[in-house]
Amino acid sequence: MKKLTFSAVLGMAIVAIAACGFLFGPMLAPYGLEQVVGMPYDVPSAAHPFGLDQNGRDMLSRLLHGARMSIGVSLSAVVISFCIGVPLGFLAALRGGWPDILGARLVDVVMSIPVLISALVVLQALGASLPVLIGTIALLDSTRVFRLARVVAQGVVVMDYTEVARLRGESTWWLLRREILPNALPPLMAEFGMRFCFTFLFVAGLSYLGLGVQPPFADWGGMVRDNQQGVLYGLYAPLFPAGAIALVTIGVNLVVDWALAGRTTVQGDNR
Repeated sequence: MKKLTFSAVLGMAIVAIAACGFLFGPMLAPYGLEQVVGMPYDVPSAAHPFGLDQNGRDMLSRLLHGARMSIGVSLSAVVISFCIGVPLGFLAALRGGWPDILGARLVDVVMSIPVLISALVVLQALGASLPVLIGTIALLDSTRVFRLARVVAQGVVVMDYTEVARLRGESTWWLLRREILPNALPPLMAEFGMRFCFTFLFVAGLSYLGLGVQPPFADWGGMVRDNQQGVLYGLYAPLFPAGAIALVTIGVNLVVDWALAGRTTVQGDNR
């Protein structure tokens, strides 16, 4: 078992706190999501550790409620993108020929358009509902997952143990499950962490622009937008959700860096 470093412990602590907020945030929140408990932009106090927002709502409660949306939307989009991109990338590398070429060229066309522009066009046309938001980000990200999965699988397909399995007459499903996936897992784990961080920041950016998570739901990017005027008056309200976004991103990166440090390649299943 790899030794835990200080950065790994710090990252795990941040991820654990974020996971608790995602799973139990609404139950831990001392006040309701839309409950007005004081004057706008009241300073932090014992009753309200992070102060109040522009409408007099408790910032800590809204951060806890918003964790479910900010993390949940990003995590859902990344999981869906991997469910689409990884199998298609593996199949393209294993089959080769025109399916591989056609898939790669289609992905190149989609990736030639900036992600932000593509997302803005789709969300403006279809609306920024949660299913549309998650589906749009998942489809756009699946192209990048497809490319990585295809490249990694191409390196595994030409190995001796994969050729031996082919000669034994193993099925496509067996090759994907027993030969390609175990050897492709480390880079895919790294990509999952990086994709989550990118998507997490992307969702926060879209919410800041007004095209991400919509009211009555709360998310951290939208909270930064709603409270940004407070900075002009020397208030800290928008810094708390911005700090939460930064901390989660840093924590995930620290854990991924530790998990992939000194990794070794899995050998083939040569029976």
